[in-house]
Amino acid sequence: MRIITVAEMALREMLRRRGVLVLLLTLPLAFYLVRRGDHVGQSIRFLLLGIAWAVSTAALFASGTSRPIEPRLRLSGYRSHHLYLGRLAAMWLLGLSIAAAFFLLIAVDHGDQVRLGAVALAMLLTVTVAAPFGLLIGAVVPRDLEGTLLLLVVVGVQMMIDPADSVTRITPFWSSRELGTYAVDHTGTEYLTRGLLHGVLFTLAATLLVALLSTLRLRTRPHIRYL
Repeated sequence: MRIITVAEMALREMLRRRGVLVLLLTLPLAFYLVRRGDHVGQSIRFLLLGIAWAVSTAALFASGTSRPIEPRLRLSGYRSHHLYLGRLAAMWLLGLSIAAAFFLLIAVDHGDQVRLGAVALAMLLTVTVAAPFGLLIGAVVPRDLEGTLLLLVVVGVQMMIDPADSVTRITPFWSSRELGTYAVDHTGTEYLTRGLLHGVLFTLAATLLVALLSTLRLRTRPHIRYL
């Protein structure tokens, strides 16, 4: 119940910022429309990156806004895993809501040209990866401005790097590119397998790092007794 409570608090904080919610929808839509006149695969791949950017940014801001109240919650009996798992659940729910809207857009616009099931899976995996990645950036870079710039660098590199280059495998959203290729270009299942494996491993690694950093930052220290 405490995880659910933290998730509700994070969602309420995001819902109060209606301008932020509009931007979270506008950015992926802009990514999609810019490439809509090109190959279908380019528009969908850019849409996936837009969703990744939006969810990661939301998670980054959620991490920053919750930081001042976390010590009080800890004193109230909340454990560190209640806090980061609650925020993670909230960002996953928010991300899935955003992805669902764009999935309907793809289904109407290109439903007869792509594997819709694979597109849905690509969006789900994008959200799954982006939420802990944004929280991780927020844990490492506590200031929103620096964190946003770091996310911009990551997404920019992801957009410009050569897909055939092996270094792309270390980027956080390489799984979205692989699943997008499988969905649009009707390639073999090796793209699906590679994408799923990369996304799951990256999600686990990012979540574990968030757990470690949150536990270290919020650990309670015993009182020092002076003789």
